[in-house]
Amino acid sequence: MNKWGAIIKRLGIKTEWDDSIGCLTFFKKVAIPERATYTEEVPVNTRMPLSQIGGVILDRPISEVERKLRVELAAAFRIAQHLRWNLDTLNHITLRIADTDTFLMNPLGLAWEEITASSLVTVDFKGNIISHSGVRFARAGFNFHSGILKARPDLNCVMHTHESAGTVIGSIDQPLVAISQGGCRLHNEVGYHGFEGLADQSDEVPRILHDLGNKHALVMRNHGLLSVGASVGEAFGWMRTLIDECRLIERALATGKQLRTIPEAVQIHTKSQMEGSTRGNSPRDDHSWQYWLRLAERLDPAFAN
Repeated sequence: MNKWGAIIKRLGIKTEWDDSIGCLTFFKKVAIPERATYTEEVPVNTRMPLSQIGGVILDRPISEVERKLRVELAAAFRIAQHLRWNLDTLNHITLRIADTDTFLMNPLGLAWEEITASSLVTVDFKGNIISHSGVRFARAGFNFHSGILKARPDLNCVMHTHESAGTVIGSIDQPLVAISQGGCRLHNEVGYHGFEGLADQSDEVPRILHDLGNKHALVMRNHGLLSVGASVGEAFGWMRTLIDECRLIERALATGKQLRTIPEAVQIHTKSQMEGSTRGNSPRDDHSWQYWLRLAERLDPAFAN
């Protein structure tokens, strides 16, 4: 193994180094994980997913804030894929870059399991990609993700999935019910938005915002699920709670028996217990999210590349 092979191994990038076939054939700057100390340009494998969709990373200064957000958002994609929240290259998670008019999102053509910190695109609210050339974003995803972030400065992360149980429950013409302790956290936190076709029209954004209101989750009827938060961890926590409850309801309905739902008064009491204890919403999300970040590292540390 030559010098570059040693660097790739240190960075945790999973690839085979073979001088005889010239695996690493050109150079581009990428975001370097904190654990790496090497500062030279790093060769990019032409067989890596970003290169396969024609993406080229632009040589531009990246703030420490953006670098850390890139790593955290890439971890969210990998964990969501690990939990089977998404298939194929569809759907998005977006994250505002603090004190800028830009946010991060996944480019069109990459599956969530292929996302890395350096493959996320930086885009402004006008739809200009400033971090890469040769890449595009999905029009519908940009439309309502940017619309939510632009209209709601209190929110920094928007997550949207087509997780199957969520789509199943969203196709039933009744509100989500709580059948588990965890589901009590969703009391008065879920809005509903009717299906209007692909959400690529700007005039649908105000209706999505209206239906979301001040809640943290949205069931998009006959479509999928959406969650929001002030951080990646918060949006992830709401999505996890929502998907877990949808999966439980789907399994319970499959028995053909009548659901034993939790009375609203008990839901309110249980939610207040969650919010009033040391394991309240934000602290719980903080602790849980740190675990999920550690799991992302164990599954494949290359997400931070």
